[in-house]
Amino acid sequence: MSKDTSTEQKIKDAARRVFMSKGFSGCTSREIAKEAGINVALVNYYFRSKSQLFQLVCHAVMEDFLVSMVDVFALDLSLEQKIRIFIEREYEFLSKHPEIPNFIFNEMMRDGGCDDGFDHAYIMKKIEDTGVFKDSLEAQEKGLMRKVDLISLTVLIMSNCQFPIMARKLIQGIHQITPEQYDQQLVLHKQYVTEMIINYLFNSK
Repeated sequence: MSKDTSTEQKIKDAARRVFMSKGFSGCTSREIAKEAGINVALVNYYFRSKSQLFQLVCHAVMEDFLVSMVDVFALDLSLEQKIRIFIEREYEFLSKHPEIPNFIFNEMMRDGGCDDGFDHAYIMKKIEDTGVFKDSLEAQEKGLMRKVDLISLTVLIMSNCQFPIMARKLIQGIHQITPEQYDQQLVLHKQYVTEMIINYLFNSK
């Protein structure tokens, strides 16, 4: 029997929904088959194991999560404008896919999890090819940008963009606010984060 690409994609889409909801350990191939509306034998035919299917889905999620960096940093704009747009897109992406940060974090902590076999070097090379690393070093040497290493800059942006999404239920509970109120707060928080990071990096004189 030849493999049908539409069925294969249906299985991947179903697996993504189930994995996002329950994680790798919390679901079975049978649950993925049920979500896809097919029998479990077809899932096993198209994908040798739940682990193989998980790695395919997980790597696709991580690429979705990281590839936007390349698109932004390749724009013909100033470094400050690129960082502003990157933060904007990061919040936009996370607002549409709020389950992704927790999913990636939880699965990367598990042996054989989301980070297993993922080609970080490939993504970093793609970002480097945009010239953003070179531009930031030149800006720092000219005194146009505060001197900050790449790791610290990554942590600075990721923590301020991703933690509010990951800690949503906790913060809603602490402040006794509704999901709608928290959504409004995130819009305001994005503005605070953008100005805080931009002012720190570019208005340090």
